[in-house]
Amino acid sequence: MEFINIIAAAIAAYAFGAVWYMTLAKPWMAAAGVEVGEDGRPANSTDKMPYIVSIICLIIVAGMMRHVFSLADINTVGKGLVSGLGIGLFLATPWIATNYTFAGKPRTLIIIDGGYATIGCTVIGIVLTLF
Repeated sequence: MEFINIIAAAIAAYAFGAVWYMTLAKPWMAAAGVEVGEDGRPANSTDKMPYIVSIICLIIVAGMMRHVFSLADINTVGKGLVSGLGIGLFLATPWIATNYTFAGKPRTLIIIDGGYATIGCTVIGIVLTLF
């Protein structure tokens, strides 16, 4: 049952990411320096690898969060929400900000990707504690 819970949490975060990045596609592509084709889509939009890597990574994140939640007795939706928010805001986003700052990436990219990490972890935390 836990594996299904982890997969559901990863899929929920993936779905949130699809909405997040579709909404913020233009500023994200500009900030990330993504090459854009004539159709306005990323030049590599037919490459399936980023999508495959993304879902695998989300399964890994959800699995580790499930492990941490189990050890810390995080078992209610409220605790899952707060813990997921904390993991995204105070672990994932600072790591992204550090990497992007050293790479000279724009602040906009830190905000967009950090926002996804924060809210995505919150979504995972909620889903993990729903079941």
